[in-house]
Amino acid sequence: MRCILCCALVIAHCAFVNAQQDTPVSAAEPDTVKLNTYALRYQPGKALMYAAVFPGLGQAYTKKYWKIPIVYGALGFTGYYAKFYQDGYLQYRSELFYNLENGLESSNAINPNTGFTTSQLRTIVDRYRRERDFMLLMVLGVYVLQMIDAHVDAHLKEFDLNPNLHVRFEPTFSQDMLTGRSGGLSVKLRF
Repeated sequence: MRCILCCALVIAHCAFVNAQQDTPVSAAEPDTVKLNTYALRYQPGKALMYAAVFPGLGQAYTKKYWKIPIVYGALGFTGYYAKFYQDGYLQYRSELFYNLENGLESSNAINPNTGFTTSQLRTIVDRYRRERDFMLLMVLGVYVLQMIDAHVDAHLKEFDLNPNLHVRFEPTFSQDMLTGRSGGLSVKLRF
C-alpha cells in the first residue's frame, strides 16, 4: 500500500514540474548556424526507394551516372542467361516427355529427334533447371546489390575527407647487429 501511495505522489509531482522556462530568442541574434550540407540533398531512404522502383534510378539520384550501364549490363547478362537456360529446359523437357509418352521409358531408349537416351535427357533437364534457377537468383542478387549501392552512395555523399591527409613512400635503411644492413620502403601517413 505504501509503495502504491509513493508511486502516485511521484507521478503527481512530475505532472506539475517544469524543467526549463521558455525564453524568447531575439531575431537579431540567432543562436545556430545554418550549414549547407549534402544530407538534405541526398537522402539514403529516397535513393533506396528510387533504386527499388526502377533499377539505376538510385544511381542517377546520387549522380553516379557511370554506374547505370554497369547495373543494366549485369541485369542484362544474368537475364539473358536465365532465358537461355529456360528455353533449353523447355526444349529438352518436351523431348523427355516425348520419350515417356511414346514407350521409350527405359534409360537406354534413344530419342529419334535428339539422339539422346532417356537417362541423358533427364540429366540435361535437371542441369538446365538448376542453371536457370541459379541465374534467376543472380538477377535478384544484382537487383538487391544495386539498391544497396544507391543507399550507401547517398550515405557517403557527406563523408568528409581531411584535405591535409598525405601518404608518402620513403626508402629506409637500417643497421642492426643481429640482421646487418637492411633496406625497405616505409609508408608515412600525416593527418
